[in-house]
Amino acid sequence: MIENSEFDKKSLKIIKGKTSDWSELAKDCVCFANGKGGTIVIGVEDDQDEPEPSQKIPDSLVEKINKTIPERTIGVAVSASKEVRSNGGEIINLKIFRNNQLIASTSDGRYYARVSDDCKPIPPDEITRLAAEKQAFIWEEKIVRKIPYQKVNLQKLNDFFSDIKSSSRVSSFVKDMPLEELLEYFFMAKDGYLTNLGVLWLGERNDRANLHYAPSVQFIKYDEYENKVNKVVWDDFSLNPKELLSAIISLSDWDESLEISDGIFRKNIPNYNIEVIRELVANAMVHRVYTMRGDIFINLYHDRLEIHSPGLLPMGVTPNNIINKSVYRNTHLAKVFYDLLLMEKEGSGYDKVYELLLFNGKPEPIVEEWDDRVVVTVKKNIISKETVRLMSKANDDFNLKQKEIIALGLIAQNNVLSSVALKKKLAIKGNDGLKYWVGNLLKYGIVLSKGKTKATEYIVNPDLLKQLDFKGKTDLKKIETHRLEHLILEDLEIYQPCSIGHIHERIGKEINRKKIKRQLEKMIENGKIKAVGENRWRVYEIND
Repeated sequence: MIENSEFDKKSLKIIKGKTSDWSELAKDCVCFANGKGGTIVIGVEDDQDEPEPSQKIPDSLVEKINKTIPERTIGVAVSASKEVRSNGGEIINLKIFRNNQLIASTSDGRYYARVSDDCKPIPPDEITRLAAEKQAFIWEEKIVRKIPYQKVNLQKLNDFFSDIKSSSRVSSFVKDMPLEELLEYFFMAKDGYLTNLGVLWLGERNDRANLHYAPSVQFIKYDEYENKVNKVVWDDFSLNPKELLSAIISLSDWDESLEISDGIFRKNIPNYNIEVIRELVANAMVHRVYTMRGDIFINLYHDRLEIHSPGLLPMGVTPNNIINKSVYRNTHLAKVFYDLLLMEKEGSGYDKVYELLLFNGKPEPIVEEWDDRVVVTVKKNIISKETVRLMSKANDDFNLKQKEIIALGLIAQNNVLSSVALKKKLAIKGNDGLKYWVGNLLKYGIVLSKGKTKATEYIVNPDLLKQLDFKGKTDLKKIETHRLEHLILEDLEIYQPCSIGHIHERIGKEINRKKIKRQLEKMIENGKIKAVGENRWRVYEIND
C-alpha cells in the first residue's frame, strides 16, 4: 500500500471517535476529484499494510461516508464499500471519481489538488491553470471524430505490435491479447473507435493532422554568432511520436564530441549525450499540453542546447523539485513510451539526465518556466577534465548507484557543498533524506564531511584527488575555522568597525556567508571581538 497520486490510506480514527475529522477526509476527496480520481483505504494505519485482524466496521459507517462527503463537497462523486482482508480485518474502500467537467471544492469554497502523495491547496490565481490541467488529463481518452479502430495505418500498427512483442517491460499476458483488447489496454481505442492517443500513435496522416493538437517539431542550429545555419521541420504529421523521436536523435548534428585523456587512453565525451537528448525530447512529447497549440523547438547553439515545450510544468512540479518529483500529465502516453523502451521510466526522467550530465563533468540542466512554455537548457562545456576522471574512477571502483553519481558530481563540481545547499539542489525535505544520496559515498571514503546538522559540509576525499593528480582550482570554500578566524582578525585590525558584508567581500566571496556569520558569533562568545548595533546596522570590532 504505497501512497501516490491515485492512492491514499487513512486510519479509522478519521471517521470514528473523538479524533474524527470529516473536513480532512472531504479535502482529500476534492484532491482526487481534481486529479485523475483515486482510492482512499480507510482502516489501515500509516505504518501498516493491513488492518488489525479484529477490526470490524459497521455498515452504518459506510453509509455515513456516502452521505457526508457529498454534503461537505461540491463536484465530488464517491462510492464507499466494505472489504474483508485476508487476515480477517475489515476496511473501507472509498472510490473517488474524476470530475471531467467541473473544478471540485469543499462546501466552504476551498480548492485542492493531488500532487504525488500530497494534497495541496490551490490559490485563486492557479484556478485557471487547474482547469487547463483537467482538460489535459482527459485529452488522451477522448473520442472526437469516431474513427473505427480498423482504419489505422497498417504499417504503424504492425510496428506497434512488433515493439510490444519485443519489449521486456510488457508482460506475456498483455502480448497475447487480441487486437481490440490490446488497443483498449493502452487506451488507444474505446467502444470500437480510436481515442486521441490512438490517432496520435496509429492513425493516418490526415486524421493525425486534425487532432487538437498533434505535436510538430522544429530543429534550428545556430553558429557562434547566433545566425541560423540549419533548420529541420517535422510539421506534416506523417510521423507518430516514436518515429518523430527516432528522426530527431538520428540527426548528424549530435555526432560532435570532445576527446580527453584518461591515463594512457583517450575518452570521447559527446557535446550532447544522445541519451540525454532522447530523455529530454521524449519528456517534451509526453508532458506537453496537447490541448494547447505550439511547436516543440530544439535550438542548438554554439555553447548550449535549448528545448522549448509548449505549456507549463504539471501542477506541483517546479524547476527546483523536478529532479525527484513525478507528476504525469499524459499518463497513458507516458506508459506507451515507457513500455516501448523510449524513455527511462514513467515520470520526469530528469534524474537520468542529471546522472548522465554530471558523470561526464557537465553542469546540471537548467529548467525554466516562461509565460507559455518550459525551457530546458543543457550546456556544452565540461566543468573540468579532472572531474570526468574522478567520476569515472569512483564508478569503476565502487559501482555507484544513480543517486550517488548525482551527489558526487554536484559535490565535485562545487569543491565543497553544505548539506543545506545539497538538499536544495536535490529538492530533499527532512533530515534523513540525504543519507540515501551520500551515505555510501561517506562509507567508501569517496566523500568526507565536517561539521554537524545544518553546518555539515561535504568535500571529495583529498587522498582520492591526489591519486588522480587532480588539478582543480584552489579556493577558500574549504577553509578551516582557525584560518578563517585569523583572516577575520586581520581584516578587522585594518578596517574596524565593519559589517559582515564588507568582511565577506574582502576576505573571499567564495566563502559561504553563513560560515562567516557562525565564526563571528563564535569569536564573540570567546571574547575576541564584539558586535555593535543590531540587524543591518551591526558592525564588528576587536575587543580591547
